[in-house]
Amino acid sequence: MIKILITGKNSYVGTSLESWLEKFDDNYSIESISLRDDSWKSKDFSDYDVVIHVAGIAHIKETSENADIYYRVNRDLAYEVAQKAKCGNVKQFIFFSSMSVYGINTGIINKDSLPKPNSNYGKSKLEAEKLILPMADENFKIAIIRPPMIYGKHCKGNYVRLSRIATQTLVFPYIENKRSMIYIDNLCEFIRKIIENNSDGLYFPQNLEYVCTSDLVKEISERHEKKLFLTKIFNPVFKLCNLNIFKKVFGDLLYEKSMSSHLNFEYTLVNFKDSVKATEE
Repeated sequence: MIKILITGKNSYVGTSLESWLEKFDDNYSIESISLRDDSWKSKDFSDYDVVIHVAGIAHIKETSENADIYYRVNRDLAYEVAQKAKCGNVKQFIFFSSMSVYGINTGIINKDSLPKPNSNYGKSKLEAEKLILPMADENFKIAIIRPPMIYGKHCKGNYVRLSRIATQTLVFPYIENKRSMIYIDNLCEFIRKIIENNSDGLYFPQNLEYVCTSDLVKEISERHEKKLFLTKIFNPVFKLCNLNIFKKVFGDLLYEKSMSSHLNFEYTLVNFKDSVKATEE
């Protein structure tokens, strides 16, 4: 039995991952802890084979006043947890980073793309990676996960905003674009396989299909039996726009397929349509 400790007890990914792994209760012993106070520092990490660090700050508006929080939580705290895991002879440390380390709203990311974060969130995640990775050795495997947008039932972030639009509007622009996304169950299965294989390195999990924003909004509306019409009538105006919000919604932002298709295991258990259905139920 593999003993697993998840940091980030009330986080979306943490709670989802714990629920997913509990389906294989003969294989894993799972415990989650909060890092909101210093009580975790007295915990004995030597009881665990794997530590999965998902605790972090995200989905809050960045200001000059809260910049320091990102580095204290996403960088310094992550490094402290990794150090404690190594000192406790934990075999594998899995760190959740982000696609945000690349610092782009639109574009195609490939194996040669260099991280260049432009937000405190992205910068703090990348700085954490740089502190943690040198700790790796043959007895302490480190896996860095840089997922794209994560969605699923009760998720937070941009998906929720699109879902709200899909159920409250009658008309939405149809613009062909491609976005890398990953459904929470697919992500959890990916992590399970990383644990089973005792894998290390840098990983970019994503759904098999790229997602078109307009198709996503249409799919959500249909799940709620709402009428929504997609139109290209506004496209000439949108193409003249150079607004960041437009790029974030309708621009291409994806990982090249080769970055996640070379793995020797399958983790995409739920396709796009079924994942939206499950999320909106």
